[in-house]
Amino acid sequence: MAALTGASVEEMRPVGGGDICDAYRVALSDGRTVFAKTLRPAPEGFFAAEATGLELLASSGTVAVPEVSAVEEDVLVLEWVEPGRADAAQAERLGRELAALHATPARAWGNPDPSRPAYLGSVPLPSPADPPAAPEDWPAFHAEWRLLPLLRRAVDGGGIAGRDARDVERLCEELYADPGDGTGVSGPPLPPAVVHGDLWSGNVLWSADGRARLIDPAAQGGRPETDLGMLELFGCPHLERLLAAYEEVGPLPGLRARLPLHQLQHLLVHAVLFGSGYGARCGAAARAALG
Repeated sequence: MAALTGASVEEMRPVGGGDICDAYRVALSDGRTVFAKTLRPAPEGFFAAEATGLELLASSGTVAVPEVSAVEEDVLVLEWVEPGRADAAQAERLGRELAALHATPARAWGNPDPSRPAYLGSVPLPSPADPPAAPEDWPAFHAEWRLLPLLRRAVDGGGIAGRDARDVERLCEELYADPGDGTGVSGPPLPPAVVHGDLWSGNVLWSADGRARLIDPAAQGGRPETDLGMLELFGCPHLERLLAAYEEVGPLPGLRARLPLHQLQHLLVHAVLFGSGYGARCGAAARAALG
């Protein structure tokens, strides 16, 4: 730790940090307090991808994230943010900030560094070496680089089968055929925007200073529905207030009808990681997206 931070460790105690990594609150000899998380062995580029994602979100000037202090193959060191209570004021501010984030243009669909995958949990999300960037490219990109690879992993691992798998395949066929002009299942064409990419409520850090921080991103060029669908999928404190504030800044007509399509990616990841209990939900989301 001293080599990474330039200071020796005075105290290190475990804190909650998710299901994958070991996490610690670390008091340093120079008076700083940092958050460190480790994973041994970590997938190649695992923490580097997270650090890149945090830096991409920070560079938008819209949402708050912990500052990256240091990153190595098996450890990530971040600014310590004192946790606080989730309240309506933070939720409303976060809603406005998310709308501003989603108005930030991304270079293309997919990961900011196409040579490096993003991660949803421990599951990698690759991108093509020459990523597409036109609004009408999103449906085929989403089918080929997000849904189908996850579906194959879920099928191979027994997380989805039968009708549910076939309906996800059928949705992907519709996406391949979607012209991206608003007449298909993907909805109206939108240019790639910077999104968090894994915005379930556990990746919202409610702070003592009154401004929520976003953590553990799979930040990339995507569509806003990806973040909003994830927040709704597993619930979030004061979600109605958050979404109302978002809509005041960046309304998305027809959002609710498109949520199942955008929630499917995350449900497939859960089918990969946690098994067949999520397979039925994947099938239901695909059928709802197909209408």
